[in-house]
Amino acid sequence: MSSSFKICSLFAIVLCLSFNLNGQDFQGQATYISKSTMDLGRWGDRLSEEQKKEVKARLKNRLEKTYTLVFNKEESVFDENDKLDVMSGATDSWGKNFAAGEQYKNVKTNTQIQDQEFYGKRFLVKDSLQPITWVMGSETKQIGNYTCFKATATIPSDELTWFNFSWDKLRRQNNTGETANDDADAVGPEIPMTEVEAWYSPQIPVGHGPSEYWGLPGLILEVSAGDTVMLCSKLVINPEEKVEIKAPNKGKEITKDAYQETIVEKMKEFRSNRTGGRRG
Repeated sequence: MSSSFKICSLFAIVLCLSFNLNGQDFQGQATYISKSTMDLGRWGDRLSEEQKKEVKARLKNRLEKTYTLVFNKEESVFDENDKLDVMSGATDSWGKNFAAGEQYKNVKTNTQIQDQEFYGKRFLVKDSLQPITWVMGSETKQIGNYTCFKATATIPSDELTWFNFSWDKLRRQNNTGETANDDADAVGPEIPMTEVEAWYSPQIPVGHGPSEYWGLPGLILEVSAGDTVMLCSKLVINPEEKVEIKAPNKGKEITKDAYQETIVEKMKEFRSNRTGGRRG
């Protein structure tokens, strides 16, 4: 899947100063290009090839995104570069409610702080980093000037998308609750899992990575998870103009689980109001 990115031609690297991880002012800035595929399902079967192309073109701003990861030895900040709708020039008002906000991670203190906005209300999501049990492999490949090693993991899908919402997720939660009430010994619905493949370089010996990913003995330069691939397209070590790395500090403090519960309750409310309006 990652070969389609044409890694060698895509990847650029700038070394502004000598690489010194122990230096007090060490900083790295990495740009990631994220590409997702979309299955149109049964609805897509009714569309012509031209209509499918038009739909994908309209959704391009959600399927292809660019992010920046700024990091030092212990901390990192990860955020989307351009949150404007490429079709209209306006903000994606619906999508932004379920998109990941600015994310701060500290691998030393096992802390994650994320700025989330949901229907006009600001939340400061504070929690621990996503637990990941990596399986280290010996396979290698070159990404730009760096030799990278492969690592894999299997992670509950809902934990990777705690800031998002889907009716399928809600149905699974309801089914789990019904099963528990009906029979305490019954086995609940199977938990969806995401297979993750990461490529990291020990030449950049920091435990950082994009999005929820971290904890490898080198910067993660590429990660594939489900239908999404994130690839580092540019890396600057010790840039002349450094960016202050600081955690978001505004909004109602909440945990990941509590934030997901807040989203679910609001969506239930929307559905109830819509259903009630139709009945009326």
